[in-house]
Amino acid sequence: MRGLGSLIVGLLLAFFSTAFGLYFPPHVEQLPTITAQTSGSLIALPYDENFLFKCEAKGNPRPTYRWTKDGMDFDLHKDSHLIIEESSGTFLIPNTKEKTKYQGKYRCYASNKLGTAISEESELIVPMVPKFPKEKTEPVVVTEGDSVVLECNPPQGIPPWQLYWMTNDLRHIEQNERVSMGLNGNLYFSNTLVSDSRDDYCCFASFSRIRTIVQKPRLVLRVKPSQGDDDITSDQKRKPSILVPSSHSTTYIKKGEELELECITEGLPTPAVEWIKMLENLPTRTQIKNYGKLLTISNITDQVEGKYMCKAKNDLGEAEHHFQVVVEEPPSWQEEPVKSQLAEIGSDIHIKCSARGKPQPTITWKRNGQPLDDFPSTNYKVLDDRIIILRAEQRDTAVYQCEASNRHGTLLVNANVLVMNHPPLILTRNYLEYATMLGKSVIMDCRVFSSPPATINWRREDPEGSLDGERYSLLKNGSLQIHKVEMEDMGQYKCLANNSEGTMSLTTELFIKDSTRIVEPPQDMKVKRGSMAELECQVECDPTLRRELEILWMKDGMNILSNFSEGYFTDDGILQIVNVSHSDQGNYTCVVRTSLDQDTASAYITVLDVPDPPVQLTLSELKDRSVRLQWVAASDHNSPITEFIIQYEENHWEPEKWKEIIRVAGSQFSAPLTLYGHINYQFRVIAVNAIGRSHPSMPSKRYKTPPCAPDRNPENIKIEGHLPHQMDISWEPLLPVEHNGPGLEYKLSYRLLGVEDSWKEQMMKRHSFVVRDTQTFVPYVVKIQAFNSHGWAPEPRVVTGYSGEDLPLAAPEDVSVEVLNSTLLRVSWSPVPQTALRGHLGGYTVHWWQTQSLLNSKRIPSERQSLTIPGNRSHTMVPGLKPFSEYSLTVNIFNRRGNGPSSSPVSFTTPQGVPEQPPILRATNFQKDSITLVWAPPHETNGFLMGYLLQYQTVNETRGELKSVNINAPDTTQWVLRDLQDDNWYKFYLSACTQVGCGSAISEEGGTVSEALSSKQLVASQEWFVAIMCAVALLTLLVLIGCFVLKNKFGKYAVKEKEETPADPEAQAMGEESPCEYSDNDEKPLKSSQQLFTDIKEDDSSEDSSTMSEDDGSEFDEDGSFIGEYSGFRRRVSTEVNGHPPPVTS
Repeated sequence: MRGLGSLIVGLLLAFFSTAFGLYFPPHVEQLPTITAQTSGSLIALPYDENFLFKCEAKGNPRPTYRWTKDGMDFDLHKDSHLIIEESSGTFLIPNTKEKTKYQGKYRCYASNKLGTAISEESELIVPMVPKFPKEKTEPVVVTEGDSVVLECNPPQGIPPWQLYWMTNDLRHIEQNERVSMGLNGNLYFSNTLVSDSRDDYCCFASFSRIRTIVQKPRLVLRVKPSQGDDDITSDQKRKPSILVPSSHSTTYIKKGEELELECITEGLPTPAVEWIKMLENLPTRTQIKNYGKLLTISNITDQVEGKYMCKAKNDLGEAEHHFQVVVEEPPSWQEEPVKSQLAEIGSDIHIKCSARGKPQPTITWKRNGQPLDDFPSTNYKVLDDRIIILRAEQRDTAVYQCEASNRHGTLLVNANVLVMNHPPLILTRNYLEYATMLGKSVIMDCRVFSSPPATINWRREDPEGSLDGERYSLLKNGSLQIHKVEMEDMGQYKCLANNSEGTMSLTTELFIKDSTRIVEPPQDMKVKRGSMAELECQVECDPTLRRELEILWMKDGMNILSNFSEGYFTDDGILQIVNVSHSDQGNYTCVVRTSLDQDTASAYITVLDVPDPPVQLTLSELKDRSVRLQWVAASDHNSPITEFIIQYEENHWEPEKWKEIIRVAGSQFSAPLTLYGHINYQFRVIAVNAIGRSHPSMPSKRYKTPPCAPDRNPENIKIEGHLPHQMDISWEPLLPVEHNGPGLEYKLSYRLLGVEDSWKEQMMKRHSFVVRDTQTFVPYVVKIQAFNSHGWAPEPRVVTGYSGEDLPLAAPEDVSVEVLNSTLLRVSWSPVPQTALRGHLGGYTVHWWQTQSLLNSKRIPSERQSLTIPGNRSHTMVPGLKPFSEYSLTVNIFNRRGNGPSSSPVSFTTPQGVPEQPPILRATNFQKDSITLVWAPPHETNGFLMGYLLQYQTVNETRGELKSVNINAPDTTQWVLRDLQDDNWYKFYLSACTQVGCGSAISEEGGTVSEALSSKQLVASQEWFVAIMCAVALLTLLVLIGCFVLKNKFGKYAVKEKEETPADPEAQAMGEESPCEYSDNDEKPLKSSQQLFTDIKEDDSSEDSSTMSEDDGSEFDEDGSFIGEYSGFRRRVSTEVNGHPPPVTS
């Protein structure tokens, strides 16, 4: 690109010589310019309210208006019926009875002191109601075979109109090759028949614009029969002749209209008409109508022009007619005159008006609406299609009209010529600020109005700099364009305009902004129909442009909020599509823009859905028991079809119930179907993809298979004996569709296995049968065969079963037991013989019950336990026995009918076991070198209690050596450990022992005290001892009173109720039993001591407020009572199992 140098350039006058580019400042005088007008013809239809003639113009001074009608002045204000708009030249003619007087051609003149503009000519047409003339017509009489024309001669009216022939009873006259209506409305008979005679040939004319139909008086046609013996004599026959048109002619038609060439003939026999275009084929849009008599070509072009011929032929000869078609066109501008020119005084002005058309238009010039010849001037030159004004002066300012006319129309243009000198006037606002992005282009305006043309000079002001280089361009309108803006371009610029009349300047400033860009564009996504889709578009832009930043979303190029607002929500660059449908699929574009630039990013949303139902179901390869179904897959909605499900429905057994018959892969579009006999089928197909199933397709045509014998026999035959002397046989019947024909029955055959040779048979329709008076549990063989009226199913398979069962007759013998340990027993027996079983072996049941405990020799009520051993086994293990007890045991066999007799009881005893863990262990009376331990004996000793094993160790920062103490007195429940180290923390482990060994240990922790604290505890314990003993006595008395009251009120109460009553630990610690302990059974031991220690154990971390002492010391009384249990020390009680306590040694 050429460098601009100093950028001093002449502002070309051509800028002001365009129709819309010339701008006049408001204070500059301007010629009138027509801005709105009525052109063409107005038809005064009866249902219109009024008729508008519009004329509006602009100019400075404001134009005034006048009208002419048919070339004569037409003063609007002299007619009070007219409605006049005072602000313009527009007026309205009301639709009254007097509207006929307004018929004519109108033209508007808009004038000010500089000149006059004129409008195009417009015409008001007031149609008259068309009427056929009243005339008396004589009957038309012809001889059969003659040609005749019934004339219509319709009245003139507003097109379009329609002509037709009817009878009095409004039936159309039948038209054909022999009888037809011409374009002029006449009814032409190529030859007549006697049957053409009628008294009511009526021609109708319909004028749709004025909603009128008129009728011509009826015409009478009489056709006399010919005199010959035959219908038509040879003398009457004649060769064709042309009725319409009557002579050769040339047709002139306007380009774009429809060409109609008519050729109506007469002759006997009726001639046939053929159309030909000379030297070439008929045009492509040619249509032959009216039984060959009318040729039409729509929207004609120059190629239609030429010579056409119609040829009429019959047996006696032919006739021809030639048409010359000339295509013409109305005037059109070859070069339209410049509508507005600004010229300096003394310059030459050229006004060109070049038009084309066929025939060639005639050019007429006017000045201010008057012929140019009315203005004699020595500086005008008229040269065909142009005017030249030499050395123009201010008086040459005017509106010049050019009118181009031929017989098809007229064109009019007003050309405003303003001759004046004016100093430069910069139209762009001063101190305007421009902004653009780095690397973009910017245009800074400097629009100037001046005459003669001004020169434009741009320069850099702040900072000063050169505007040389290819990046700088001065446009024709005076604006400066900077290409590929750089940061150094930011600053102030000045535009200077000057001509011979003066100078003017303008200052503007350029700012460089950061580009607007999308940093997180939306991503392509696939969504299911009915779900929600969300597209995100994150943007960065210059901070100064943030307030004007606009984010738009487009779908397939259309603004979403303007065209698809429903279901779409946008917020801060996020587009949400709710309840996605198929119509939401498409390309979505995020458009982010400011006043300076924009950026776009697109993503495609693919909508997934279940497939559309398959279509075009057809049946082929029709056979008795098979058919092939074919289909066409429809849209898969962007998720490939994985399989097709074929279903069938039959209208006999389960009408309107569809069942699946087969599934095929999604790549298959046909499937062979195996069918049952005697079924009237129809099929449908369901397409499946990853989203789900389609709706079913439309059903196929029905196909009925012929009947045949059953294909199979019943299955799942069950042979059961619910009673000892009968056998119940049942089976799964054939499905209704498997009958394959009418009259389905089953043949049941059975016999004793290995005993009978002949079968006993039963025919039945049901699917069960009972064989009575059978032996108990004997084997039978059974078979079932299906049958219908068309034959038997294949030979059935044989099934073996047994008759009814009965209870076993014998008990197991040789029952023996082996005691494995104190809780586990092995028992064995001899199987019962099959003959005594009398049924299918179910298994054996072992029953056992405890008879007494060997600890106290008390008898225990029988509480039987049992263990079922399925199948044919002869031994088992019996777990869960109580140690050191006596038991009894029996064994019996059972079958499906029930249990057999039990074996004789076998007695056995279990040996001693290890005791249970003591329920509670407490450390108390903490001294400097001793601690007293108190405990309760175990609930179940599982043998003779021999004593206790006590172990202890220090548990300060590390565990010390484990020491043991054997306590051989089984009745001991407390122990004082001496020789302990002062101020140490110990952990104690206590377990109870029998002859077998020691059980699991319970643990407790406690610590010795320092020497100073020990003496203080001694004094405190003596003072508290008396108070605590009094409290214990009082509590004991209250408990005894409460027990007696409850006994007298309710009698004996349940053990459970007693156990749930909160017990006083001190009162129950006085001994193993209290006066208020009762039992529902004298042989059932009470568990009061267990309840006591359990309660203490569960709440051992809490402190009893009723026994809290102000002194932290406590003391254990010498008589072994639980005084120390209520001291303020916190103790941790835990039961350690599975290896945590120290080893126990007996």
